[in-house]
Amino acid sequence: MNILMLGWELPPHNSGGLGVACLNLARALAKDGAKIDFVVPYTADHSDIKFMKVVSAMKLDPLYRYGVGAYDTKYLEDIIIPTADEQKTISIRDVQKSYCNFVNDYLMEYKPDVVHAHDWLTFEAGVLAKKNYGIPLVAHVHATEYDRSGMHGGNPVVHEIEREGLMLADKIIAVSQATRKIVHDKYNIPLDKIDVVYNSLDEGFLKSAYHYDDEDYQYLEMMKGLGYTIVATVGRFTIQKGLANMMRAAAKALTKNPKLLFVFAGDGEQKDELLEMSAKYGISRNVIFTGFVRGKQLRDVYEVADIFVMSSISEPFGLTALEAAHHGDVLILTKQSGVAEVLRSAMEYDFWDEEKLADEIVAISKSSGLRNTLRDGISKEYKNISWDDVAEKIISVYNEVRIHNRNGGK
Repeated sequence: MNILMLGWELPPHNSGGLGVACLNLARALAKDGAKIDFVVPYTADHSDIKFMKVVSAMKLDPLYRYGVGAYDTKYLEDIIIPTADEQKTISIRDVQKSYCNFVNDYLMEYKPDVVHAHDWLTFEAGVLAKKNYGIPLVAHVHATEYDRSGMHGGNPVVHEIEREGLMLADKIIAVSQATRKIVHDKYNIPLDKIDVVYNSLDEGFLKSAYHYDDEDYQYLEMMKGLGYTIVATVGRFTIQKGLANMMRAAAKALTKNPKLLFVFAGDGEQKDELLEMSAKYGISRNVIFTGFVRGKQLRDVYEVADIFVMSSISEPFGLTALEAAHHGDVLILTKQSGVAEVLRSAMEYDFWDEEKLADEIVAISKSSGLRNTLRDGISKEYKNISWDDVAEKIISVYNEVRIHNRNGGK
């Protein structure tokens, strides 16, 4: 089966979990016999990817493709950079339009069985492929504009792009039941059109060589030796991630157990606000900001942590929770995160309930028995989902839309 996959990023040129999920999914599909052409909107060396063909739609540096915040849709129309081959400035919308033109031209020669489009950034190109060439379209929803805006409306342009893509897709894949419900409730998409397929752990975490050197976090290791518990979170510092709520919960927890250290790993538009909050609440000595981390640095954060918190206001899935589980962390997840649907041994709370988050952190930090019980349960659960299972489910979706298309949509 020939698949044209439309995405916005692939590791190492990724700014979040979307690229990681796309890479692992494509690898698993290729193992199952799928032949994949994967279109990205930038030019970079992906020669290490042997299982599919990576196609560059534009002569654009990947730094600029995500460095201006493709996820931060309020900047959608803002000028970002001069192009690599033309003396003019462009916005994310300009990149999308060029991406659509490239896909249209590409399909004049390449005839896939299915087009698989990941998130709103590529939905327009997927719709174009369906309208102009009659190719079945699968829309994969990793996050909606409602998620990215913390359920506070968001960019109306993005909403319209999502709405059209979801309405015209032959089938929709949602990464959780929570995402399926948002797609149904917000865009009036029939539930029988939406299949839930959970993500799995990045294969690189399972197979790549990794060695934790405690000298990288000497201070934290020393404090752990003095009885401190390390509480970590990883992600973009945006309203979606609920980090302001977590900072307030940290202040409450420290009044009950001063032997806590909080590690905020990541970067984003809320960084200054979070720094100011730690000072305002008088807890800056117990809060550490690492900056943006990837690769070994990211894994070191998981390794040094005892507790991992996902504080998101709305998190369609949450691959970082699986990564933290792989490193033996106890998990505290918001009920608004999709990964909580598959990791039942994690502690949960509503994103706004700062008191409950503080109490859960303190309870885990003070009870080794509770910590060990939760860790053992999570360790068993995260291993139950695999990318091979994901690929099998998605190939079933491909077969369904192909049959539907051959029958004239009946």
